[in-house]
Amino acid sequence: MATYGYYRLVAAVPHIHVADVPGNIEQLVSAAHDAAGLGAHAVVFPEMSLTGYSCGDLFFQPTLQRAALHGLKDLAERTAELSCVLITTIPLAVQDALYNVAVVLQEGKVRGLVPKSVLPNYREFYERRQFRPAAELRVCEVLLPGFGTVPIGTDLLFSDGEGLVFGVEVCEDLWAVLPPSSRLALQGARVIFNPCASTELAGKAHYRRQLVAQQSGTCLCAYVLASAGMGESTQDVVYSGHALIAENGRIAAESERFSRSTTLTCADVDVERLSAARMSESSYNENRLPQEWQTVRKILLSPLADECDLRFARLQKRPFLPPQAQAEERCEDILNIQAAGLARRMEHTGAKSLVIGLSGGLDSSLALLVCVRACEQLGVAPSCIRAVTMPGFGTTGRTHDNAVRLARLVGADLTEIDIREACMKEFEHLGFDPSRRTTTYENVQARERTQILMNMANMHCGLVVGTGDLSEIALGWSTYNGDHMSMYAVNCSIPKTLIRCLIAHVGRSSSAELATVMQDIIDTPVSPELLPPSDDGTVEQKTEELLGPYDLHDFFLFHFMKYGASPQKLLALAKRAWIPDYDEETIQRTLSTFLHRFFAQQYKRSCIPDGPKVGTISLSPRGDWRMPSDASARVWR
Repeated sequence: MATYGYYRLVAAVPHIHVADVPGNIEQLVSAAHDAAGLGAHAVVFPEMSLTGYSCGDLFFQPTLQRAALHGLKDLAERTAELSCVLITTIPLAVQDALYNVAVVLQEGKVRGLVPKSVLPNYREFYERRQFRPAAELRVCEVLLPGFGTVPIGTDLLFSDGEGLVFGVEVCEDLWAVLPPSSRLALQGARVIFNPCASTELAGKAHYRRQLVAQQSGTCLCAYVLASAGMGESTQDVVYSGHALIAENGRIAAESERFSRSTTLTCADVDVERLSAARMSESSYNENRLPQEWQTVRKILLSPLADECDLRFARLQKRPFLPPQAQAEERCEDILNIQAAGLARRMEHTGAKSLVIGLSGGLDSSLALLVCVRACEQLGVAPSCIRAVTMPGFGTTGRTHDNAVRLARLVGADLTEIDIREACMKEFEHLGFDPSRRTTTYENVQARERTQILMNMANMHCGLVVGTGDLSEIALGWSTYNGDHMSMYAVNCSIPKTLIRCLIAHVGRSSSAELATVMQDIIDTPVSPELLPPSDDGTVEQKTEELLGPYDLHDFFLFHFMKYGASPQKLLALAKRAWIPDYDEETIQRTLSTFLHRFFAQQYKRSCIPDGPKVGTISLSPRGDWRMPSDASARVWR
């Protein structure tokens, strides 16, 4: 099986000449060997790449039809030593009718033929003049000269017997109301190949890109399209050689258009991940096909190369962060969802105030900004927000001052309550020696703060707004019934890496003074500040030195939760994405910590407060993640 479910898919656009079959075969053979040298598992060429798509009525000529068949035989013989799959189309006469037929070739053998279903017959295209649509085909196999009897039809699926199952549709098929790829995907195809000849018009590349991405998302599949290039006739139209590879709604790779030489567009596609997404997407499994579409013929391929070094995999280092082009809009959406959830909870409970513990760290700062936005939505003054800063044994001047300045700049009511004396009293009641810096020393402070916030909420008819984020919830990095508890947790589905992004977004539209405070909060090391600071007053207890980088934890959380990645796969993906930013030992150690804590701390997640879901991943025990608190991590570790 390919490495961790990854397959290397290639869209190859050779520089061909119209009707020059022998010359075109040279180009295809060279491109096939180049792609195989890159470790390709499957290669799709443009539509009619043996003959050229723009042959027009030359397709009626038996000479060109025979040349295409001879060319296909030559291509098969000269690529027979390759294990990768090659896909293109040829003009094929069947029962005195001509069809535009996709050819699936491997190890010198034609594995199957897929006729084009939808023939364009408008504007610059008159394909029905030469070809017949697949619906008119009355046979399920043909005698292909030089290859013997070969299955033909739109009901063919091809499989390597492991993770790769693919189907083929041809060019205009994708533009149909119901593309063949939709029903192929519902019958198991995880990859769709499209040998295409799409003309270039102003703005059409953008539309084509959207169409391919959308179909891959709708079908929860990978979609590989190779369109005819600059060698085609420019008599009335121009072909740009646009190649696209999409994976579940996003473009994974794209070629430069208008190249005058052969191009290879490569992507390492995680087919295993696509399968996992289908299991968790009810919309996929709830679809039902008409009875006549519920059977397919599956063609078993020879084994493919089992190694894939992931060099063409597009791995986001911080998968929770929005794409740069969508960052502003996405951040606004997230903040508005958080604020809307909190505003509705205030309306429902009749709360007159919002009570929040403000430490000057990332989480509580974002929660305060959400509180301000909720007040704006409700049309109430931000002074109803009661921000409480509660210095303890580990509070530093930097975080304290940032908390005070932030509260004042947004217009919140600020209260300062020093908890050290109360904690010393609690130590005395417990008979605990405060010189012992154990979890008791830390958790007494956390629970004292929560007690103050809850009591203050009672005094002022308010809600305690929780500040804990998704990363902390995943790792159980909170004090049970301390900062673990609140009346509404606005950050519960916001991972640590995204919090910095959201605060920076608000800072860009804030006053210079407020933006300066927010930037210093972003730059402050993450810490619970429960242990005394160092002699120079700086933070001594740094979370990421104890747990490992949140960059890695969030990366592991995303791939573990969304796609069920195994520990071995998590390690391989993280190494690919994060070396040299983090060394291998750090990645391995952090992964071990993540797996241990994720399982060990489920009991905290089983009783977390309500809070709004803003993305596809949430750990709410009421919907998104239902896991027993005593599940063993053994098989993952």
